[in-house]
Amino acid sequence: MSVPFPFTAVVGQDDLRLALLLNAVSPAVGGVLVRGEKGTAKSTAVRALSALLPEVDVVAGCRFSCDPAAPDPACPDGPHEAGPAAARPARMVELPVGASEDRLVGALDIERALAEGVKAFEPGLLADAHRGILYVDEVNLLHDHLVDLLLDAAAMGASYVEREGVSVRHAARFLLVGTMNPEEGELRPQLLDRFGLTVEVAASREPEQRVEVVRRRLAYDDDPAGFTARWADEEAAVRARIVAAREALPSVRLGDGALRQIAATCAAFEVDGMRADIVMARTATALAAWAGRTEVLAEDVRQAALLALPHRRRRNPFDAPGLDEDKLDETLEEFSGDEGQDDGRDDDPGPDDGGPGGGGGQPAPDAGPQGGDTGARPEAGESGEPRSSGASEQSAVRASEPFRTKVLSVPGIGEGAAGRRSRARTEHGRTTGARRPRGALTKLHLAATVRAAAPYQRARGRSGPGLVVRRDDLRQATREGREGNLVLFVVDASGSMAARQRMSAVKGAVLSLLLDAYQRRDKVGLVTFRGAAADVALPPTSSVDAAAVRLESLPTGGRTPLAAGLLKAHDVLRVERLRDPARRALVVVVTDGRATGGPEPVVLAGRAARLFAADGVASVVVDCESGPVRLGLAGRLAGELGGTAVTLDALRADSIAGLVREVQGSSRRAA
Repeated sequence: MSVPFPFTAVVGQDDLRLALLLNAVSPAVGGVLVRGEKGTAKSTAVRALSALLPEVDVVAGCRFSCDPAAPDPACPDGPHEAGPAAARPARMVELPVGASEDRLVGALDIERALAEGVKAFEPGLLADAHRGILYVDEVNLLHDHLVDLLLDAAAMGASYVEREGVSVRHAARFLLVGTMNPEEGELRPQLLDRFGLTVEVAASREPEQRVEVVRRRLAYDDDPAGFTARWADEEAAVRARIVAAREALPSVRLGDGALRQIAATCAAFEVDGMRADIVMARTATALAAWAGRTEVLAEDVRQAALLALPHRRRRNPFDAPGLDEDKLDETLEEFSGDEGQDDGRDDDPGPDDGGPGGGGGQPAPDAGPQGGDTGARPEAGESGEPRSSGASEQSAVRASEPFRTKVLSVPGIGEGAAGRRSRARTEHGRTTGARRPRGALTKLHLAATVRAAAPYQRARGRSGPGLVVRRDDLRQATREGREGNLVLFVVDASGSMAARQRMSAVKGAVLSLLLDAYQRRDKVGLVTFRGAAADVALPPTSSVDAAAVRLESLPTGGRTPLAAGLLKAHDVLRVERLRDPARRALVVVVTDGRATGGPEPVVLAGRAARLFAADGVASVVVDCESGPVRLGLAGRLAGELGGTAVTLDALRADSIAGLVREVQGSSRRAA
């Protein structure tokens, strides 16, 4: 068994360590979401936390870790008689991104349940994580159906497994910790709100600190046991401090003044719902207990706000998480008169001065290496000099405000990753039929199974009420749900687009479709063409906000190499089919249809477009042509692609409804 890296040996990352320690003191805080670039000790710190947690008392032999002092009356291994307790270390259970539903919630033996009426249940990861830590690395890549199960378990403190009328319930209260790289896509809002605290991490830009990180890591890799032994005293001190803080937690007083500051802060930052107020109160109380105090101070409220509010203020995926600290200080000052509290930040170095995990206030999102540069799209109307890279190139223009769109779906039925765009055969959704299972049975079709077994009951010697079921009788339910697609944007950034000053509206339309892609769990890619060539501005990714940033900084100018843009997009799709063959694509070409530069540019563009039609790729052309005289070139391009065209002015919610029908109709005619 590998020896985890010592928690106290992690260099820097004070806010990350503090957030984890607060949850160790008070699991009711609700877990931690750690956001940051790769290689910033996110996973290392989380895995190291489990070694600091106190042991837990469990009922001997119980697979569900029941507390001997208050055993679960509905425990599948119960009822439990009074007896000696067994102590074991607190568990940290890792949930793989690609785990199955049965691996998460447990598996029920359907064959024995039907034939014998026995609830033969094999516990899953939720049972293993009860009274411990459930850790999800790359939590933003977790499939939606697993996210739904996590949300249910986190809300109810229990896991339910139900299969065709047979159900099992067990307690599942755990500390949820997730790590993610925002470049790979954002987290679903419902799950995001379930994390009590969030921390932004980034690699230090200080050479001395980076040297120390490398030095410690190399020493650990050379001799894990010896390195861990050298930090044993520090680990023991933090472990003892956690135990002392847990014991002191019930005696910490959260006064009315602190409560008013919490409520005023949540109201000032327009946080949805009341969960933020509750999380802030619990976090502030844990901070006081960690500092060895018996009363919550304004400094605790401030630190709690910096940890609990940033991820709850996002309204769309283009917003960067963060908190205006000046506004926070003003709000706390305004409500600081109650019970003689002051924030104490000038006189008191903070609850963690000199101790591991101390971190003071979290830096502003755009200040310093810990805050990081979010790269978010600037707000419309923000001042700043535009960039220019040449006389024939115009600087990037800002996008107009995005608007709500209706779904553009790929025709037919796919088998891609779960999402919310196009029809697909999935493990979740409405039942449409039955088939023999391929491998392990996951979703039983009860009626089809009974029909398959019924003719053989006499031959099998059935004598009792139970149905005699054999493996060959079992039938898997086939279900239809929704899948996520690859939405590949091919954007014309040539001079003909800039001359009409349409680029702002074009970018606004693409941003609107990007927002729709985020909500429908799609992958997105961006190809641009101008001048003499085409570029892959963003390879296919789940990070919609990364696509928005690339689009915002896109300059315009030069000729219109339409054929090059289409060929580049075709090549992107070819490579992506090798990586993810089940994911179907929707190509959105944004252009006025003009093709200039090189010999026979229009003919070459037509040939390139017919490649998409030959492959059966669904496509839409957003016609950006304007003016009293229209050449209809975008419409011709749509015909070559085997798709449909829509004018830029019509690309809004009520107009797209008709567009969807046209896309589907044209694809059926082509088929």
